[in-house]
Amino acid sequence: MRQPVETPGVGGLGRLLASTGVSIAGQGMVIAAVPLLAASITRNPVGVSLTVAAGYAAWLAVGLPAGALVDRWPRRRTMVLADIARAVLLAGLAIAVALDVASLWMLVLVVFAIGVASCFFDPAAQAAIPQVVGREPGVLARANSRLWSLDLVGRSLIGPPLGAALFALAMVLPFAGNALTFVVSALLLAGLGAIDRAEGRSAVPAGVRASVREGVRFLWGHRELRVLTLGMASFNLTYNIAFAPLVLFAQDRLHLGDQGFGLLLAMIAIGGLLGAWLAPRIQRRMTSPHAYAYGLLAQGIAWGAMWLWPNRWLAGAALALIGLASMTVTVIGASARQSLTPDDLLGRVSAGTRTLGLGSAGLGALLGGLVGNVAGLGAPLVLALASALATATYFVSVRTGP
Repeated sequence: MRQPVETPGVGGLGRLLASTGVSIAGQGMVIAAVPLLAASITRNPVGVSLTVAAGYAAWLAVGLPAGALVDRWPRRRTMVLADIARAVLLAGLAIAVALDVASLWMLVLVVFAIGVASCFFDPAAQAAIPQVVGREPGVLARANSRLWSLDLVGRSLIGPPLGAALFALAMVLPFAGNALTFVVSALLLAGLGAIDRAEGRSAVPAGVRASVREGVRFLWGHRELRVLTLGMASFNLTYNIAFAPLVLFAQDRLHLGDQGFGLLLAMIAIGGLLGAWLAPRIQRRMTSPHAYAYGLLAQGIAWGAMWLWPNRWLAGAALALIGLASMTVTVIGASARQSLTPDDLLGRVSAGTRTLGLGSAGLGALLGGLVGNVAGLGAPLVLALASALATATYFVSVRTGP
């Protein structure tokens, strides 16, 4: 087993955690700022949802070949270059916002391009974790719990309220701030250590197409990995049906301003932190399909409650429940996937899972926007409830093992 990589004074996992904490805090600011900027340009739910769907669409466009290239390229260098690319894109958007020339389509294109960079960064980061900490399931679960806890704190607890507050102060600030965090993340990763060669790299097929085919065959032919992928896709589809137009629901039905919307998103992190603590314990007592079943059921109950009783306090509690469910299935799913996948296929399997999972998220975002535009802002919550109940029923019936 490969030993954890150490750098002077800081362990390899510590570098990954520090990079995650910094960059995700910046991304969290933009998670709130992008829909707020979109809502300042248009009040059309479809237009606002497009800015959410654009990042997910990147995975459908380049996710699979990106995963194949990640299994060939040095993983640390891939993450550093992806961070630099995202910093440049955010800096350009910040300049456009400062000059008051940002349009909806410019915002959509920038979000899409950032998503393309993430198609390379995320599989490389996921593939790096087993190289740093090893493949023992309990150790992987704890490492993923710490990593995703930082992700959640930055993406939902710290980032959105800060991004909304900065947006209210000056629209340019959250975008410029996120560009800076990507630069800091790249600097941290540059000292990560030599995790650049995957075990079994010599077995990677010569052509990118052959690599993609090999990864897809392995992912879809492995029963447990296939179920994990379908679980991620189902959860993300349901979540984004309701979440994509949520900014308009919060403004028009809950009567929240910019900062109130940021605080509402922070409730996701509060629930998620509890989920991160519970996930390693749940993993020992529950199969992955059943974890997805209960997570989807919790999500459906939360969206249904928000639709029936549109109250800001109930909405905060509902999003906390969704955060708990989301973090639990994320940690359990990621740990199982890393444990079940050979090292030289980790980039492709991670990218394949995310392509379907985040592609489903993009589809959910578009569905939510369309339904909200046709049937009103409460309709996406009803559709999310129906989707959650239907898919939860399926995963309850799934059995693992031979």
